[in-house]
Amino acid sequence: MDENMTAMILRVIERAPQWLRHDLESKDDSVRRRAEETLAAMIADALDNGSAAEAD
Repeated sequence: MDENMTAMILRVIERAPQWLRHDLESKDDSVRRRAEETLAAMIADALDNGSAAEAD
């Protein structure tokens, strides 16, 4: 993984909404799984679209 990809993933994680962060800590497997899938989709979208996560 190169530096640009790492930086893009970090930006996505930094911008993750509070509900997502909360759900990632859930003891409920289905809630946590939904949050993990959401975060994975956000990261995949940022990687596919390149500069989409750089809109700040």
